[in-house]
Amino acid sequence: MTMTRRLALAAALAAPLAAGPALAQTTITLQHALPATSHYGAGAAAFKETLERLTNNRLRVTVQRNDNEREMIESVQIGTIDCTITSTGPVGNFVPAVRVVDVPFLFRDYPHARGVLDSEIGQGLLQQFSARGLAGVIWMENGFRHLTNSRREVNSPADVRGLKVRTMENQVHMRAFQTLGALPTPMAFSELVPALQQGTVDGQENPIPVIVANNLNQVQRFLTLTGHVYSPAVLICNPGTLGRLSAADRAHFQEAARAAQRANREKVSADEASGVEELRRRGMQVVTQVDTAAFQTALAAAFQQYERELDGALLRRIRDWRPN
Repeated sequence: MTMTRRLALAAALAAPLAAGPALAQTTITLQHALPATSHYGAGAAAFKETLERLTNNRLRVTVQRNDNEREMIESVQIGTIDCTITSTGPVGNFVPAVRVVDVPFLFRDYPHARGVLDSEIGQGLLQQFSARGLAGVIWMENGFRHLTNSRREVNSPADVRGLKVRTMENQVHMRAFQTLGALPTPMAFSELVPALQQGTVDGQENPIPVIVANNLNQVQRFLTLTGHVYSPAVLICNPGTLGRLSAADRAHFQEAARAAQRANREKVSADEASGVEELRRRGMQVVTQVDTAAFQTALAAAFQQYERELDGALLRRIRDWRPN
């Protein structure tokens, strides 16, 4: 090989290395448990579009579906995926302080729930993720949960007694249904539809957007708008992933997270406005008038346990919260 050819070859090999930093591209993997058309899908799409635009595609986002929320959180923790959008259902198994937001009838309505989570109360909870090897980035939303089943119309707490109800792997939710006399059966969301089809469980509880997006009307006949618990969601990421970003890219990342939050909440609001009529159109029987006070009275024993076992002072702060 001539000297000229050797120099040309060396230059060709060195060129990609020299250009590397300018061309460097990082792919961030984001998983969630629902269809692309869902409120999680809306949030994920907004996160991807915003982060890629702000970084001129230096940071790319790959969105994937995974029906097992607990598995996703574990994967974020060990770093095999970068981020997940998950309901808080399984999060309390990793960050126990988060269990307070899963208490039934804690939040009055959407403005109350969103206001609390965006306040110093919610930010304080996000800060507790770091001790568990996770980064709580921003609060998102699943919505107020309602009860469906295939056996009977539910009009009162007594109608819940004896129903086998799928719950998330969440001790707070399970205790509430046990107190009502139901038979709570915790399982991953990925197992839900087969369990309903096979009669392993009679019913389940989820927000309207989840019921609509997953066509649960095909395996459930009765819907009761119990609104028994507000279900937050949260964008959780691997701390190492965030730590590798420059200060400017971390700022872009946070802006993308805010865009995801806005899109997610807007989709929940839209689905709440149209979803009940859509489920009626699909053939579900819907009970809209629910005696909330009767359900709260029936849960009195559970509320006493929550006050003892969780942060009672924080529960009271959340209940008493008002916008400034």
